[in-house]
Amino acid sequence: MPKSLTKALNPPQKLAVTFGEGPLLILAGAGSGKTRALTYRVAYLIKERQVDPKRILLVTFTNKAAGEMRQRLEKLVGRDHSAGLFAGTFHAFCVRLLRIDGGKIGIEPNFVIYDEADSLAVIKKAIKNLKLNPKTYKPRGVKSLISQAKNELISAEAYPQYARGEWQKGVAEIFLEYQRLLNRFRALDFDDLLMKAVYLLKKDQPTRQKYQDRYQWVLVDEYQDTNKAQYELTKILAGKWRNLAAVGDFSQSIYAFRGADYRNINQLKQDFADLRQISLEQNYRSTQTILDAATAVIAKNSLHPVLTLWTKAGLGAKVKIFEADNEKEEAGFIVATIKNDPGSHAVLYRTNAQSRVIEEALLKNGMAYSLVGGVRFYARREIKDLTAYLRLINNPKDLVSYQRLEKLGKRSLNRFVNWLDQKKNIDKLPTRKILEQVVKVTGYLDRFDKKNEEDLNRLENIDELNSVAEEFKDLGAFLENAALVEAADRPTLKGKENHEGVTLMTMHNSKGLEFDTVFMIGMEEGLFPHSRSSFNKEDLEEERRLCYVGMTRAKRQLYLSYARGRFYFGRRNYNTVSRFLADIDEGLLEFVNQEFDIIT
Repeated sequence: MPKSLTKALNPPQKLAVTFGEGPLLILAGAGSGKTRALTYRVAYLIKERQVDPKRILLVTFTNKAAGEMRQRLEKLVGRDHSAGLFAGTFHAFCVRLLRIDGGKIGIEPNFVIYDEADSLAVIKKAIKNLKLNPKTYKPRGVKSLISQAKNELISAEAYPQYARGEWQKGVAEIFLEYQRLLNRFRALDFDDLLMKAVYLLKKDQPTRQKYQDRYQWVLVDEYQDTNKAQYELTKILAGKWRNLAAVGDFSQSIYAFRGADYRNINQLKQDFADLRQISLEQNYRSTQTILDAATAVIAKNSLHPVLTLWTKAGLGAKVKIFEADNEKEEAGFIVATIKNDPGSHAVLYRTNAQSRVIEEALLKNGMAYSLVGGVRFYARREIKDLTAYLRLINNPKDLVSYQRLEKLGKRSLNRFVNWLDQKKNIDKLPTRKILEQVVKVTGYLDRFDKKNEEDLNRLENIDELNSVAEEFKDLGAFLENAALVEAADRPTLKGKENHEGVTLMTMHNSKGLEFDTVFMIGMEEGLFPHSRSSFNKEDLEEERRLCYVGMTRAKRQLYLSYARGRFYFGRRNYNTVSRFLADIDEGLLEFVNQEFDIIT
């Protein structure tokens, strides 16, 4: 490796990159250059150790991350020298393995891969075949439980012994029928790709030996995000040469709801007794003040180690705190601040429903924004469904709304039409009352499963629509506002980060990104930490990690805001300030009071 490349590394990075043989754990804090360490290590193996790229397996979680690593590597060693290297996602690797060798466990090479929608359709068919009640066994909830089982390497045949209670016993029946249908259709779902690959490698010794012989070096990114299946896969592949390099950070494990288990990092120490650990704690993104504030929050966690990040960037500005009277004043403050502040900006929130007030404030002030990992509030499916009912009340000849509701379900539409025929002057009631009656008459909420994370988000969006309805007593005015906001011209901003403009996203979606200025809104008990997480130690620690991830997205300036009163989830709330704010030393904070003339 050229000396100029080595010079670009700090001492711990250099140690990690030039580490010899054996298992290696790189604990890499936020903004500490983990991607650099990983790609430079691969470059080191190819250039200095003369390792054939075909003997290297580089696994990560997203196609985007894999693409970025490939590009960096080509710049370091050239395209020719990196040819044959596998750099891709766990799922991509498993697809390749199963296409070639899946026949040994009865998987035909031309199997099809079912996405979420396909899988749900098959689960619905399984429920129907078993003559079970789809209201009792909601497909999304069932799919979530089956997915959890597969991530834990529990097969359909083994699942009944884990089922507790009548409902789970029903899920066990559906699981068996679902798997039977998948086999009949020669299909695998995304969880099968991992589970079947692990099963193949464990069951067939020649296949296991072939891949263990081939991959002398196994490198895995974001190890804190691995589930049991992914952990087992990497452990098996590294079983012969034991040259496993895992990069991770306990404090950035925020995907437990997807099956991620940060404890897998600790499990490495059990399975590889000679594991060498190198910590990357120098941060290249944020100011020391931002890092100290974030560390104060995460340091309260006791279930995992916490890195202490430092930077040469200097102290920087204090973390600014804004106390708003309500959510509209909070949005107004953000818009006014962004107007007077150059650079890239992100507004982060705990739940998708919180984006609505910020979206409307930006649009009313003619400011473009991009929404990452989500759909604009009034374009969300559940919002469009319910506004279609309201539009039909306002205008019974609205064919577009009628056809949407017809596709949604003829029974619920007939109930709605019959109810509407019996009601006179329903449109004269307050909008909130009309919306509540529509939801009740149509049984719209029955389609959602409170055991499913995605459905819980949709229910929160519906509650937020109730908040809007409360603002507009007149149905016509409510619908006019919704239409104007939805139709407003909003140029899409290009690029993932560092662009001029405003990016809105949940804190979960912010991971891996960075911005000059970050606003974290809704810093209130019950909202963040979320009320669903307040009474369980593990859940609360995950909320702290999420807060830490959000705070460490900021390069130059971090704003934390809360409201004394907030109308959200369909009601006025007066919550106390988030405990996360109380964790931060007052010397790092500065309260701001700002007069602004902004349309909200």
